[in-house]
Amino acid sequence: MPFETENDPNRLPHLIRRARVVLWDFDGPICRLFAGHSAERVAGDLVSWLEGRGLRGLLSDNERQTLDPQVVLRAVDRRHPGSDLVAELEERLTQEELRAASSAWPTPYADPLIRTWTAVGSRLAITTNNSPRVVRKYLASRGLVDCFAPHIYGRTQELRLLKPDPHCLNRALSAMGAAPEDALMIGDAPSDLVAAERAGVPFLGYARNDRKAKFLLEAGAESVVGSLETLLKLLRDGERDR
Repeated sequence: MPFETENDPNRLPHLIRRARVVLWDFDGPICRLFAGHSAERVAGDLVSWLEGRGLRGLLSDNERQTLDPQVVLRAVDRRHPGSDLVAELEERLTQEELRAASSAWPTPYADPLIRTWTAVGSRLAITTNNSPRVVRKYLASRGLVDCFAPHIYGRTQELRLLKPDPHCLNRALSAMGAAPEDALMIGDAPSDLVAAERAGVPFLGYARNDRKAKFLLEAGAESVVGSLETLLKLLRDGERDR
């Protein structure tokens, strides 16, 4: 169901039908990457790996207790940017993400929505903080690579450029020759919203539960949907009306 985020019933159809380029976050809108491979355990393993090398002091108490492995990686990068330590930690996270991709859960209606948007002539890109190697592995398993390739923009060694920095969105827009106002970003986190705002791209939030929706709404998202089926129906209805 769509969350009631604004009073204009035409806003969501307008967002969907005008988008010539759709920029997708990966983990959330397309799949639940860590559905079968606990992100909490991965974060704990990264912390243990650092502690085993005498580097416990690199993390604060909150960072050591985080459930998000990206928090661990970015914390170390802030203290030792561009170091071999960060490169090794990033590769360890990538390997965990690759393992997680094998048991990721597809987001309901994501596959048909992606194929339908491609079929009606919109161009799609991935703009994510996950490794692009992981994205390609997952998309290949679903037969979706051709809907996005070559426009898959993910984590690089320059971790300071992860969202909420708009770097990956700007890379996608530049490579696709698209103006920000002709694009749409679909994301499930406040960092996606901020990145879209900084890039000048309209934003649509996806929230699989009330907690996710609350975070997006509190961050200022104007449109949030609780199911991608809403978007699929709007897209199909729009094609029938042509």
